[in-house]
Amino acid sequence: MKTRHNKKRNTAFVYEALLREATVAILKKDLSRRGIALSLLKKHFKEGSILKKDLDCHRSLYENQGLEEGISEKILREAKLSNHLLNTESVFKAQSALIHDVNKELEPSVFNNFVPNYKTLASIAQVFNNKVSPKDRVLLEGEIIKNMMSRAASVDIPEDIDNVVIQTFIKKFNDKYHTILLEQQQELLTYYISSFTDNALELKTYLNEEIKRLKVKLTEALELEEIKNDPHMIQQTEQIIIRLQEFAKKAVDDEILLTVLKTQSLVKEIYRDGSCS
Repeated sequence: MKTRHNKKRNTAFVYEALLREATVAILKKDLSRRGIALSLLKKHFKEGSILKKDLDCHRSLYENQGLEEGISEKILREAKLSNHLLNTESVFKAQSALIHDVNKELEPSVFNNFVPNYKTLASIAQVFNNKVSPKDRVLLEGEIIKNMMSRAASVDIPEDIDNVVIQTFIKKFNDKYHTILLEQQQELLTYYISSFTDNALELKTYLNEEIKRLKVKLTEALELEEIKNDPHMIQQTEQIIIRLQEFAKKAVDDEILLTVLKTQSLVKEIYRDGSCS
């Protein structure tokens, strides 16, 4: 574990950092910066590219949760094999091109973006590194397998990122809102930004479930005293429900995204005591 970790050469970290850069740009309505971040993701992680293959090896280890130990071990073996079959020189050149484009078209500060699972990404990178000692490799693999078996998604905060950096990241999300984004809102934005990689399949699945949840909560809210005794509130709530129902017939766009984000905040506000949220 004494091997120095270069996060700029960690394909998964740079991918996640760019996702968060694009997310911040969406919230700040900076269409130019969002466009640049998305174009870099599409350019360097397009299907069939060497970095997409490298990323897939990483994602197979940090995106799986609640797996059995035997299955986790098999996935780890396959991921290591697939990664080792990649041409090291080609990966290095592709990473260099990506680093150059990020520095030129955005700025080096992108590499300082707070990525919650940074520690896990660093561990995976070291497992793929042939220079790591056998003992360290076994210990790291044990941590990764344990993480894959865990059902609760944990947030790993790197030791070298202090509270000031974390608060700065949160503030970026908070520029357009007066409260920190809800967990559901952050999840929705992450699916939205990464939707180009899978034809928005995961985004559509998440939206379908989330819209169902919101409609149920709003329908239940019509029975709350403060709403059912206020004709205006009833009308407004029913209009939102109808609008959510109409989204099932439309392609996902910024309008749908913003409406769902606002509705998530509204539902949270209605059930602010947490008993029904």
